[in-house]
Amino acid sequence: MKNLLYIFFVCSSPLFFAQNASKEQLISNLPELEITEGINLHIISPEPIQYVDLSTDKLTGDLPNPNIARLKITENEVEVNSIQSEKTKEPNSFLSGDQIGIITVVGQSFIAQYKAVYRDKKNLNVITNIHIQPEDMQPIELDKTTFSYLELKKFAMNIVQKNIEKNPIREEKNLKLTMQLNNVYVMSDYIFLDMTFKNNSNLSYTIEALKFSIEDKKIYKATNNQSIELKPIFQLNSQKHFKKNFRNIYVFKKFTYPNSKVMMIRLIEEQLSGRTIEMKVNYSDILKADTF
Repeated sequence: MKNLLYIFFVCSSPLFFAQNASKEQLISNLPELEITEGINLHIISPEPIQYVDLSTDKLTGDLPNPNIARLKITENEVEVNSIQSEKTKEPNSFLSGDQIGIITVVGQSFIAQYKAVYRDKKNLNVITNIHIQPEDMQPIELDKTTFSYLELKKFAMNIVQKNIEKNPIREEKNLKLTMQLNNVYVMSDYIFLDMTFKNNSNLSYTIEALKFSIEDKKIYKATNNQSIELKPIFQLNSQKHFKKNFRNIYVFKKFTYPNSKVMMIRLIEEQLSGRTIEMKVNYSDILKADTF
C-alpha cells in the first residue's frame, strides 16, 4: 500500500461551506483524528476522493471505495536473526498524544486536512470512522462549466422527481421489453438522458450491459459499421436487476454527431436468456433538449 493514493474519477458546488474557506491553513488549527495500533480508521467523504496524502511513513492506507479512505499505523518490522532472516513485529514507540502525521484528503470540490494523533490501544474510546464535515472542508475552485459528483446527483434527482410525460421522445418494444427515452435535458456542457425500461413478462431482467454508441444511420447493423462508444460519466442508479420497471438518469459530457449517424442504445441481458432491445436516437432529439 502506498502513502499517496490515487484513483481516477470524472470531475457539488462548494457554496454550502464557502464561508469556512480560507487561503491558508495552519497545522495548529487542524482538527485532530485519533488513531491507534491494530485499528483501521475510515474517513468517509461526501463525494469521490481524488487522492489522499499521508505526510509520514508512520501511516499507511488505501481506498477500498471511491468515497472511503482506510488508514492505519504502519507496522514496524525489524530483523532479529540475520542468519535465519526471521522477522518479528516491534511495537511503535509512540506516546499517547503524539502527533504522527498530517492526513490530507482531496475530493472533487474540496480539500480537508487533519492531524493524526496517537492514542494508546488500551483506550476504548478511539474512533474507527469519521465523516468529513463541512467545517473541515476548504473549497477548490472549479471550472464554471464543470460539475462535481454531488451536483450531478442533485440534478439527476431533480429530474426523477418530475412526472414522466405520457409521450416519450422515443420508445421501442421487443420480447415483452419496452425501452423509453422519456426526455433529454441539458445543463451547461452536460447532457442528461431520462430513461425507463419496462419488463412486461413474469421473468425478471438482469442487466449485463447498457451500451451507448454513435453509429451510421443506414447501415448500423453492418459489419463494416464504424461505431464510437459513448460512456456516461454519471448514472443515478447502479442496480443490475429489475422485475417490472426501472428508471434511471444517464449523464454525458456534451457530444455532437452528424445527421448521417444515430445514437444507439442497447440493453443487453445476462446470458443465457439474452433478451436484447435497442433504440436509435437522432441528433434532432438531442437538439430539442429541455433545461432545468
